[in-house]
Amino acid sequence: MPVKNRVAEMAEEITAWRRDIHAHPEILFETHRTSALVAEKLRDFGCDEVVTGIGRTGVVGIINGRSNRSGRTIGLRADMDALPIHEQTGVPYASTTPGAMHACGHDGHTAMLLGAAKYLAETRNFDGRVAVIFQPAEEGGGGGREMCADGMMDRFGITEVYGMHNWPGRPAGSFAIRAGSFFAAADQWQIEFEGKGGHAAKPQETVDTTVMAAQFVVAVQTIASRNADPVEQVVVSVTSFVTSSTAYNVIPQKVTLKGTVRTLQAATRDMAERRLGEIARGIAATFGGTADVVYTRGYPVMVNHDEPTEFAAEVARAVSGDCAEAPLVMGGEDFAFMLEERPGAYILVGNGDTAMVHHPAYDFNDAAIPAGVSWWVEMAERRLPAA
Repeated sequence: MPVKNRVAEMAEEITAWRRDIHAHPEILFETHRTSALVAEKLRDFGCDEVVTGIGRTGVVGIINGRSNRSGRTIGLRADMDALPIHEQTGVPYASTTPGAMHACGHDGHTAMLLGAAKYLAETRNFDGRVAVIFQPAEEGGGGGREMCADGMMDRFGITEVYGMHNWPGRPAGSFAIRAGSFFAAADQWQIEFEGKGGHAAKPQETVDTTVMAAQFVVAVQTIASRNADPVEQVVVSVTSFVTSSTAYNVIPQKVTLKGTVRTLQAATRDMAERRLGEIARGIAATFGGTADVVYTRGYPVMVNHDEPTEFAAEVARAVSGDCAEAPLVMGGEDFAFMLEERPGAYILVGNGDTAMVHHPAYDFNDAAIPAGVSWWVEMAERRLPAA
């Protein structure tokens, strides 16, 4: 089954929605304009229920099928938020908000799910209900967690849930998926080394925090190379190194480091947290200083459920003719929270030969829209076959 004719007819309209959202990016939970636009369109499409303010600024639309003998509700989720990046695409619809841009394609995800909602509200060729979920704050805010904490799954009787993300480097409109662990747990850490500051000409009178911090940057790499099982994945990155003095002739009293830990196994996550603290405090003690360690657990591992994953792949093959085995991804994805509450799966749709996500030159590829919308629609109609 190729892309649905009606979806192809809607592609230009959906592209216009996408570009309007792209021009007006909003960060984290501040998706007020986007949420209002989504809610207005869902009402215009004739959704049976439209609820706003879930997970602060999330929106859920309910579309009833022709019948409801199954008693099931399938959740389809898209994210709405942008990133704090200054756009460098040069496109006519570029961001009008300085320092914010849709650098991850959430504008495309939102537009595609709106297209699917319009189609499903027109046809209603399924038995049960479809919940279209528009989520804020995927980029670090945990909007998926907040929507679940607001009772979304129980409130709307959602029995399973599906998500989609564009993927640069794959042919536009193609698909890839994998069962089991897919996206990594993403944690953050901050370490403040404190010693004794002083004059750079008299290091013997100081306890040099820059030496401590530099030793830590090197030593922490051994978590992956010497503490983790070689067949398990762990990435420890130091992403910020800030001293309490920026003068040329001062050894600083304090140095603050920040970074992330990404893992795919619970035991590896526990080990990485423990070792990071042990290494920091051990190095500080060796040089006569102290280390204050703050470790914050973020998004959990995103795990695709086996049977829903195979079903999602089957639908993808029907839409595009193929569905590849996706690689493990060490990036985080807060759809993990929804998959902890309900069975379901997350799939990648190709974005073509574009800049990678989170790059200032990235732009969602509108050529992926027909395949993405068709996949959403087919998931609903095949998962909830009309009675």
